[in-house]
Amino acid sequence: MSNKILVVDDEHEIADLIEVYLKNENYTVFKFYTAKEALECINTTELDLAILDIMLPDITGFTLCQKIREQHTYPIIMLTAKDEETDKITGLTLGADDYITKPFRPLEMVARVKSQLRRYKKYNPTYSEDHANDVLIHSGLMMNIKTHECSLNEKPIILTPTEFSILRILLENKGNVVSAEELFRKIWQDEYYSKNNNTITVHIRHLREKMNDTFDKPKYIKTIWGVGYKIEV
Repeated sequence: MSNKILVVDDEHEIADLIEVYLKNENYTVFKFYTAKEALECINTTELDLAILDIMLPDITGFTLCQKIREQHTYPIIMLTAKDEETDKITGLTLGADDYITKPFRPLEMVARVKSQLRRYKKYNPTYSEDHANDVLIHSGLMMNIKTHECSLNEKPIILTPTEFSILRILLENKGNVVSAEELFRKIWQDEYYSKNNNTITVHIRHLREKMNDTFDKPKYIKTIWGVGYKIEV
């Protein structure tokens, strides 16, 4: 079954180029040049991944990202024409899993897409072939690996695929420090992915917000300066 990918970019040449490369990988592509058209697709189609340009003429890619996260957990990759940290951080904070700066290499874009889909399929019960109950528990935090469910004190926490992966790695290595570089290696495993520690920092911050954790006195995710992150035993 072909994965369904949403592509939204008002620059026709870029949207068309992305479509060509994704179709060469046998993905089904839903391509739009405006956010308004894309919204109808988001509300009516079961998608597996979205690629959103930030600068759109009607609604920003940030707003589209927010609307997707209100209903769905599939991966979101943001496209930005500017190599600015504020755009990247904003997208990640709103629930995006990755970002690509224009101009980009098409093969890098394909590698990012494949990486996100691998992780989404691995933890999404729709794709899972192994239905064993693999559960991680720590101080009221419960994570079910097979059903991609997470709760804190019996209240559900909605996590993006990247957030879920980071939290799982930290729980599986409970008591040990995991560096940002190691998180990248375990999560993305792609030659094209740059080791930008700031990306992990933003995802960790978003996780803490969802878990009502604090930076100064964390109950769950602790920052070990100059080393990485860990969850205490």
